[in-house]
Amino acid sequence: MSFPKKLFAEGFGTFWLTFGGCGAAILAASVPDGAGIGLTGVSLAFGLTVLTMAYAVGPVSGAHLNPAVTIGMATAGRFSWSQVFPYIAAQVVGAIGAAWLLSVIATGSPDFDPAHSTFAANGFAEHSPRGYSLLACFVCETVMTFFFVAIVLGATSKREGARTAPLAIGLALTLIHLVSIPVTNTSVNPARSTGPALLMQGWAIDQLWMFWAAPILGAVIAGLLMPWLLRGHADAGAIV
Repeated sequence: MSFPKKLFAEGFGTFWLTFGGCGAAILAASVPDGAGIGLTGVSLAFGLTVLTMAYAVGPVSGAHLNPAVTIGMATAGRFSWSQVFPYIAAQVVGAIGAAWLLSVIATGSPDFDPAHSTFAANGFAEHSPRGYSLLACFVCETVMTFFFVAIVLGATSKREGARTAPLAIGLALTLIHLVSIPVTNTSVNPARSTGPALLMQGWAIDQLWMFWAAPILGAVIAGLLMPWLLRGHADAGAIV
């Protein structure tokens, strides 16, 4: 598979993750007639974006769709470090494109008030949905990303389980959002955080560092632990 095609697949897949997940939060979580999908619906939307793209582009690029996953895979020895930066760049570009398109759609409604929307940006302290402290948010994002990357590495460690791996990964991301949306609006994905932050500017840009640092820390820990845990059983398969 050509490397440019892999990069396109990563950008394409991350676009869908950001558009579908953040779009559910911005456009459908709460609507005037009370028929919004709420926290559960948004959580499911994020899980479904990963699940569907894992099947769609997994055979092309591995469907990382997340800088933390790419770094975790490289730390575990399952991905080349020389390809990490291009993968991350493609993921960030896809997320930014999705956030921009969502803003075009959202602002087309007379009921949408940009002044009272965070565009699904992630935040801590006064910008946490429930006011959680920086420390609490950092710990939450680190732990959640650790488990997400650990699940990705474990679910894709044997080729015979590759066809069902997207289900485990998608359900894991759904569970993570169910737990942590009230804390940080859930990142566990620096690319997903970057797109909305660039729309919001201001505080979202100022706090963006945490949504890179914590997920990367969690991913590195998972990348160091899981090869030891899986030693003798891993087969270094892609997501599909």
